[in-house]
Amino acid sequence: MSREPIFTDWTDRHGALWGHQPLRLQHRLHTMPLFSRAALAELIDTYPREQYSLIHMGASGQRRYWREGDIGGLPGEAVIDAIAKGRMWLNLRNVLKVDKRYAEVADAIFAEMAERLPGFSTRHRSAGILISSPSAQVYYHADLPGQHLWQLIGHKRVYIYPNSPPFLTERHLEDIALFEVEVDMPYEPWYDEHAQVLDLAPGQMLSWPLNAPHRVENLDCLNVSMTVSFTNEEIHRLQTVNLANGLLRHRLGLPPRSRAITGPSYWSKAVLQKALRNSRWVRRERGARRRVDFRLDGANPGQIIDAQATA
Repeated sequence: MSREPIFTDWTDRHGALWGHQPLRLQHRLHTMPLFSRAALAELIDTYPREQYSLIHMGASGQRRYWREGDIGGLPGEAVIDAIAKGRMWLNLRNVLKVDKRYAEVADAIFAEMAERLPGFSTRHRSAGILISSPSAQVYYHADLPGQHLWQLIGHKRVYIYPNSPPFLTERHLEDIALFEVEVDMPYEPWYDEHAQVLDLAPGQMLSWPLNAPHRVENLDCLNVSMTVSFTNEEIHRLQTVNLANGLLRHRLGLPPRSRAITGPSYWSKAVLQKALRNSRWVRRERGARRRVDFRLDGANPGQIIDAQATA
C-alpha cells in the first residue's frame, strides 16, 4: 500500500476471523490532530442540533435510566468539561455528512478493508463520535448495521455477547428497527458469563459479528471513541425485513412468519415498510421514546437542569 496504513497490526488471521469473532486491532487514528480534544471542541461548536444526542444515564450497579438532553448553547470545550465531570455521553451522529474531513478518514478505513478482505463492499456507511464521562456506561444493546468501535482517548471495557437467543431474538431486531431505540433490550447479570470481555485503549478498535449485543463501561477517565457503521446488500435487506416485521407485529397485529431476504415475501415487505416507515404512527412512537428533558448546567459543569425547570 502506498499510503500509511490505518490498521497497524493486521495479519491474515484477522482476515479469516473478521465478521465471525470479536477482534481487537491496533490503529493510528488517535495520533491524528482531527481527533484531539481541541479539534473535537471546535466540531461541537458548530454541530447541527438535529445531528447529536446527549444522554444522561445511571451509575454502574444503580437503577437503569436513560434521559436525553441538550447542550444548552455551551461552547464545545465547556461541553467536554461538563461530560468529564458528569455521567453522560454525547453522540455526534452522522459526522461523515457534517464534516468532510471525517468522511475522508472513513474512506481510507473502508478502502483498506476492501484491500484486506476479499469481496468486502459497502452500500452505505456512517459514523458518530462518542464523548463520554469517566465511569459512564452504555447499556446492553444491539445494532442493526455492521459496526466497529475505534478508541481515541481514555480506556473502556466492552462486553460482547452471542448474537443468538436468549441474548438476541428476532423480536429485539424488529423493535430496534421500528422504534430506533437500542437500549430497551432485556438484560440479565448472568449474561456476562457468556460474554467476551475486551479492554480498549487509545489506538485500539473492536469489530464483532453482525447484531452481536454488547455493553460498555468506561474506566475512570474521559473517553472519546468513534463508531463506524456500514451496510452491504445483505445487511440492507435484513434491515428492511426487521422494519417490516416490526410494523406487522406492532402496527397491524400480525406475527411475522418469515425473515426471507429474497422472493415474493421479501418484496412485499419492502413495499410495506417503504409505505409506513415515515407514517404519523411511527413518528409518534419514536418520538415518545426520544423526549429531550434536560440541558447542561453552564454554571455547574457536570450537572444538568430539568427541562420542566426552564420551561
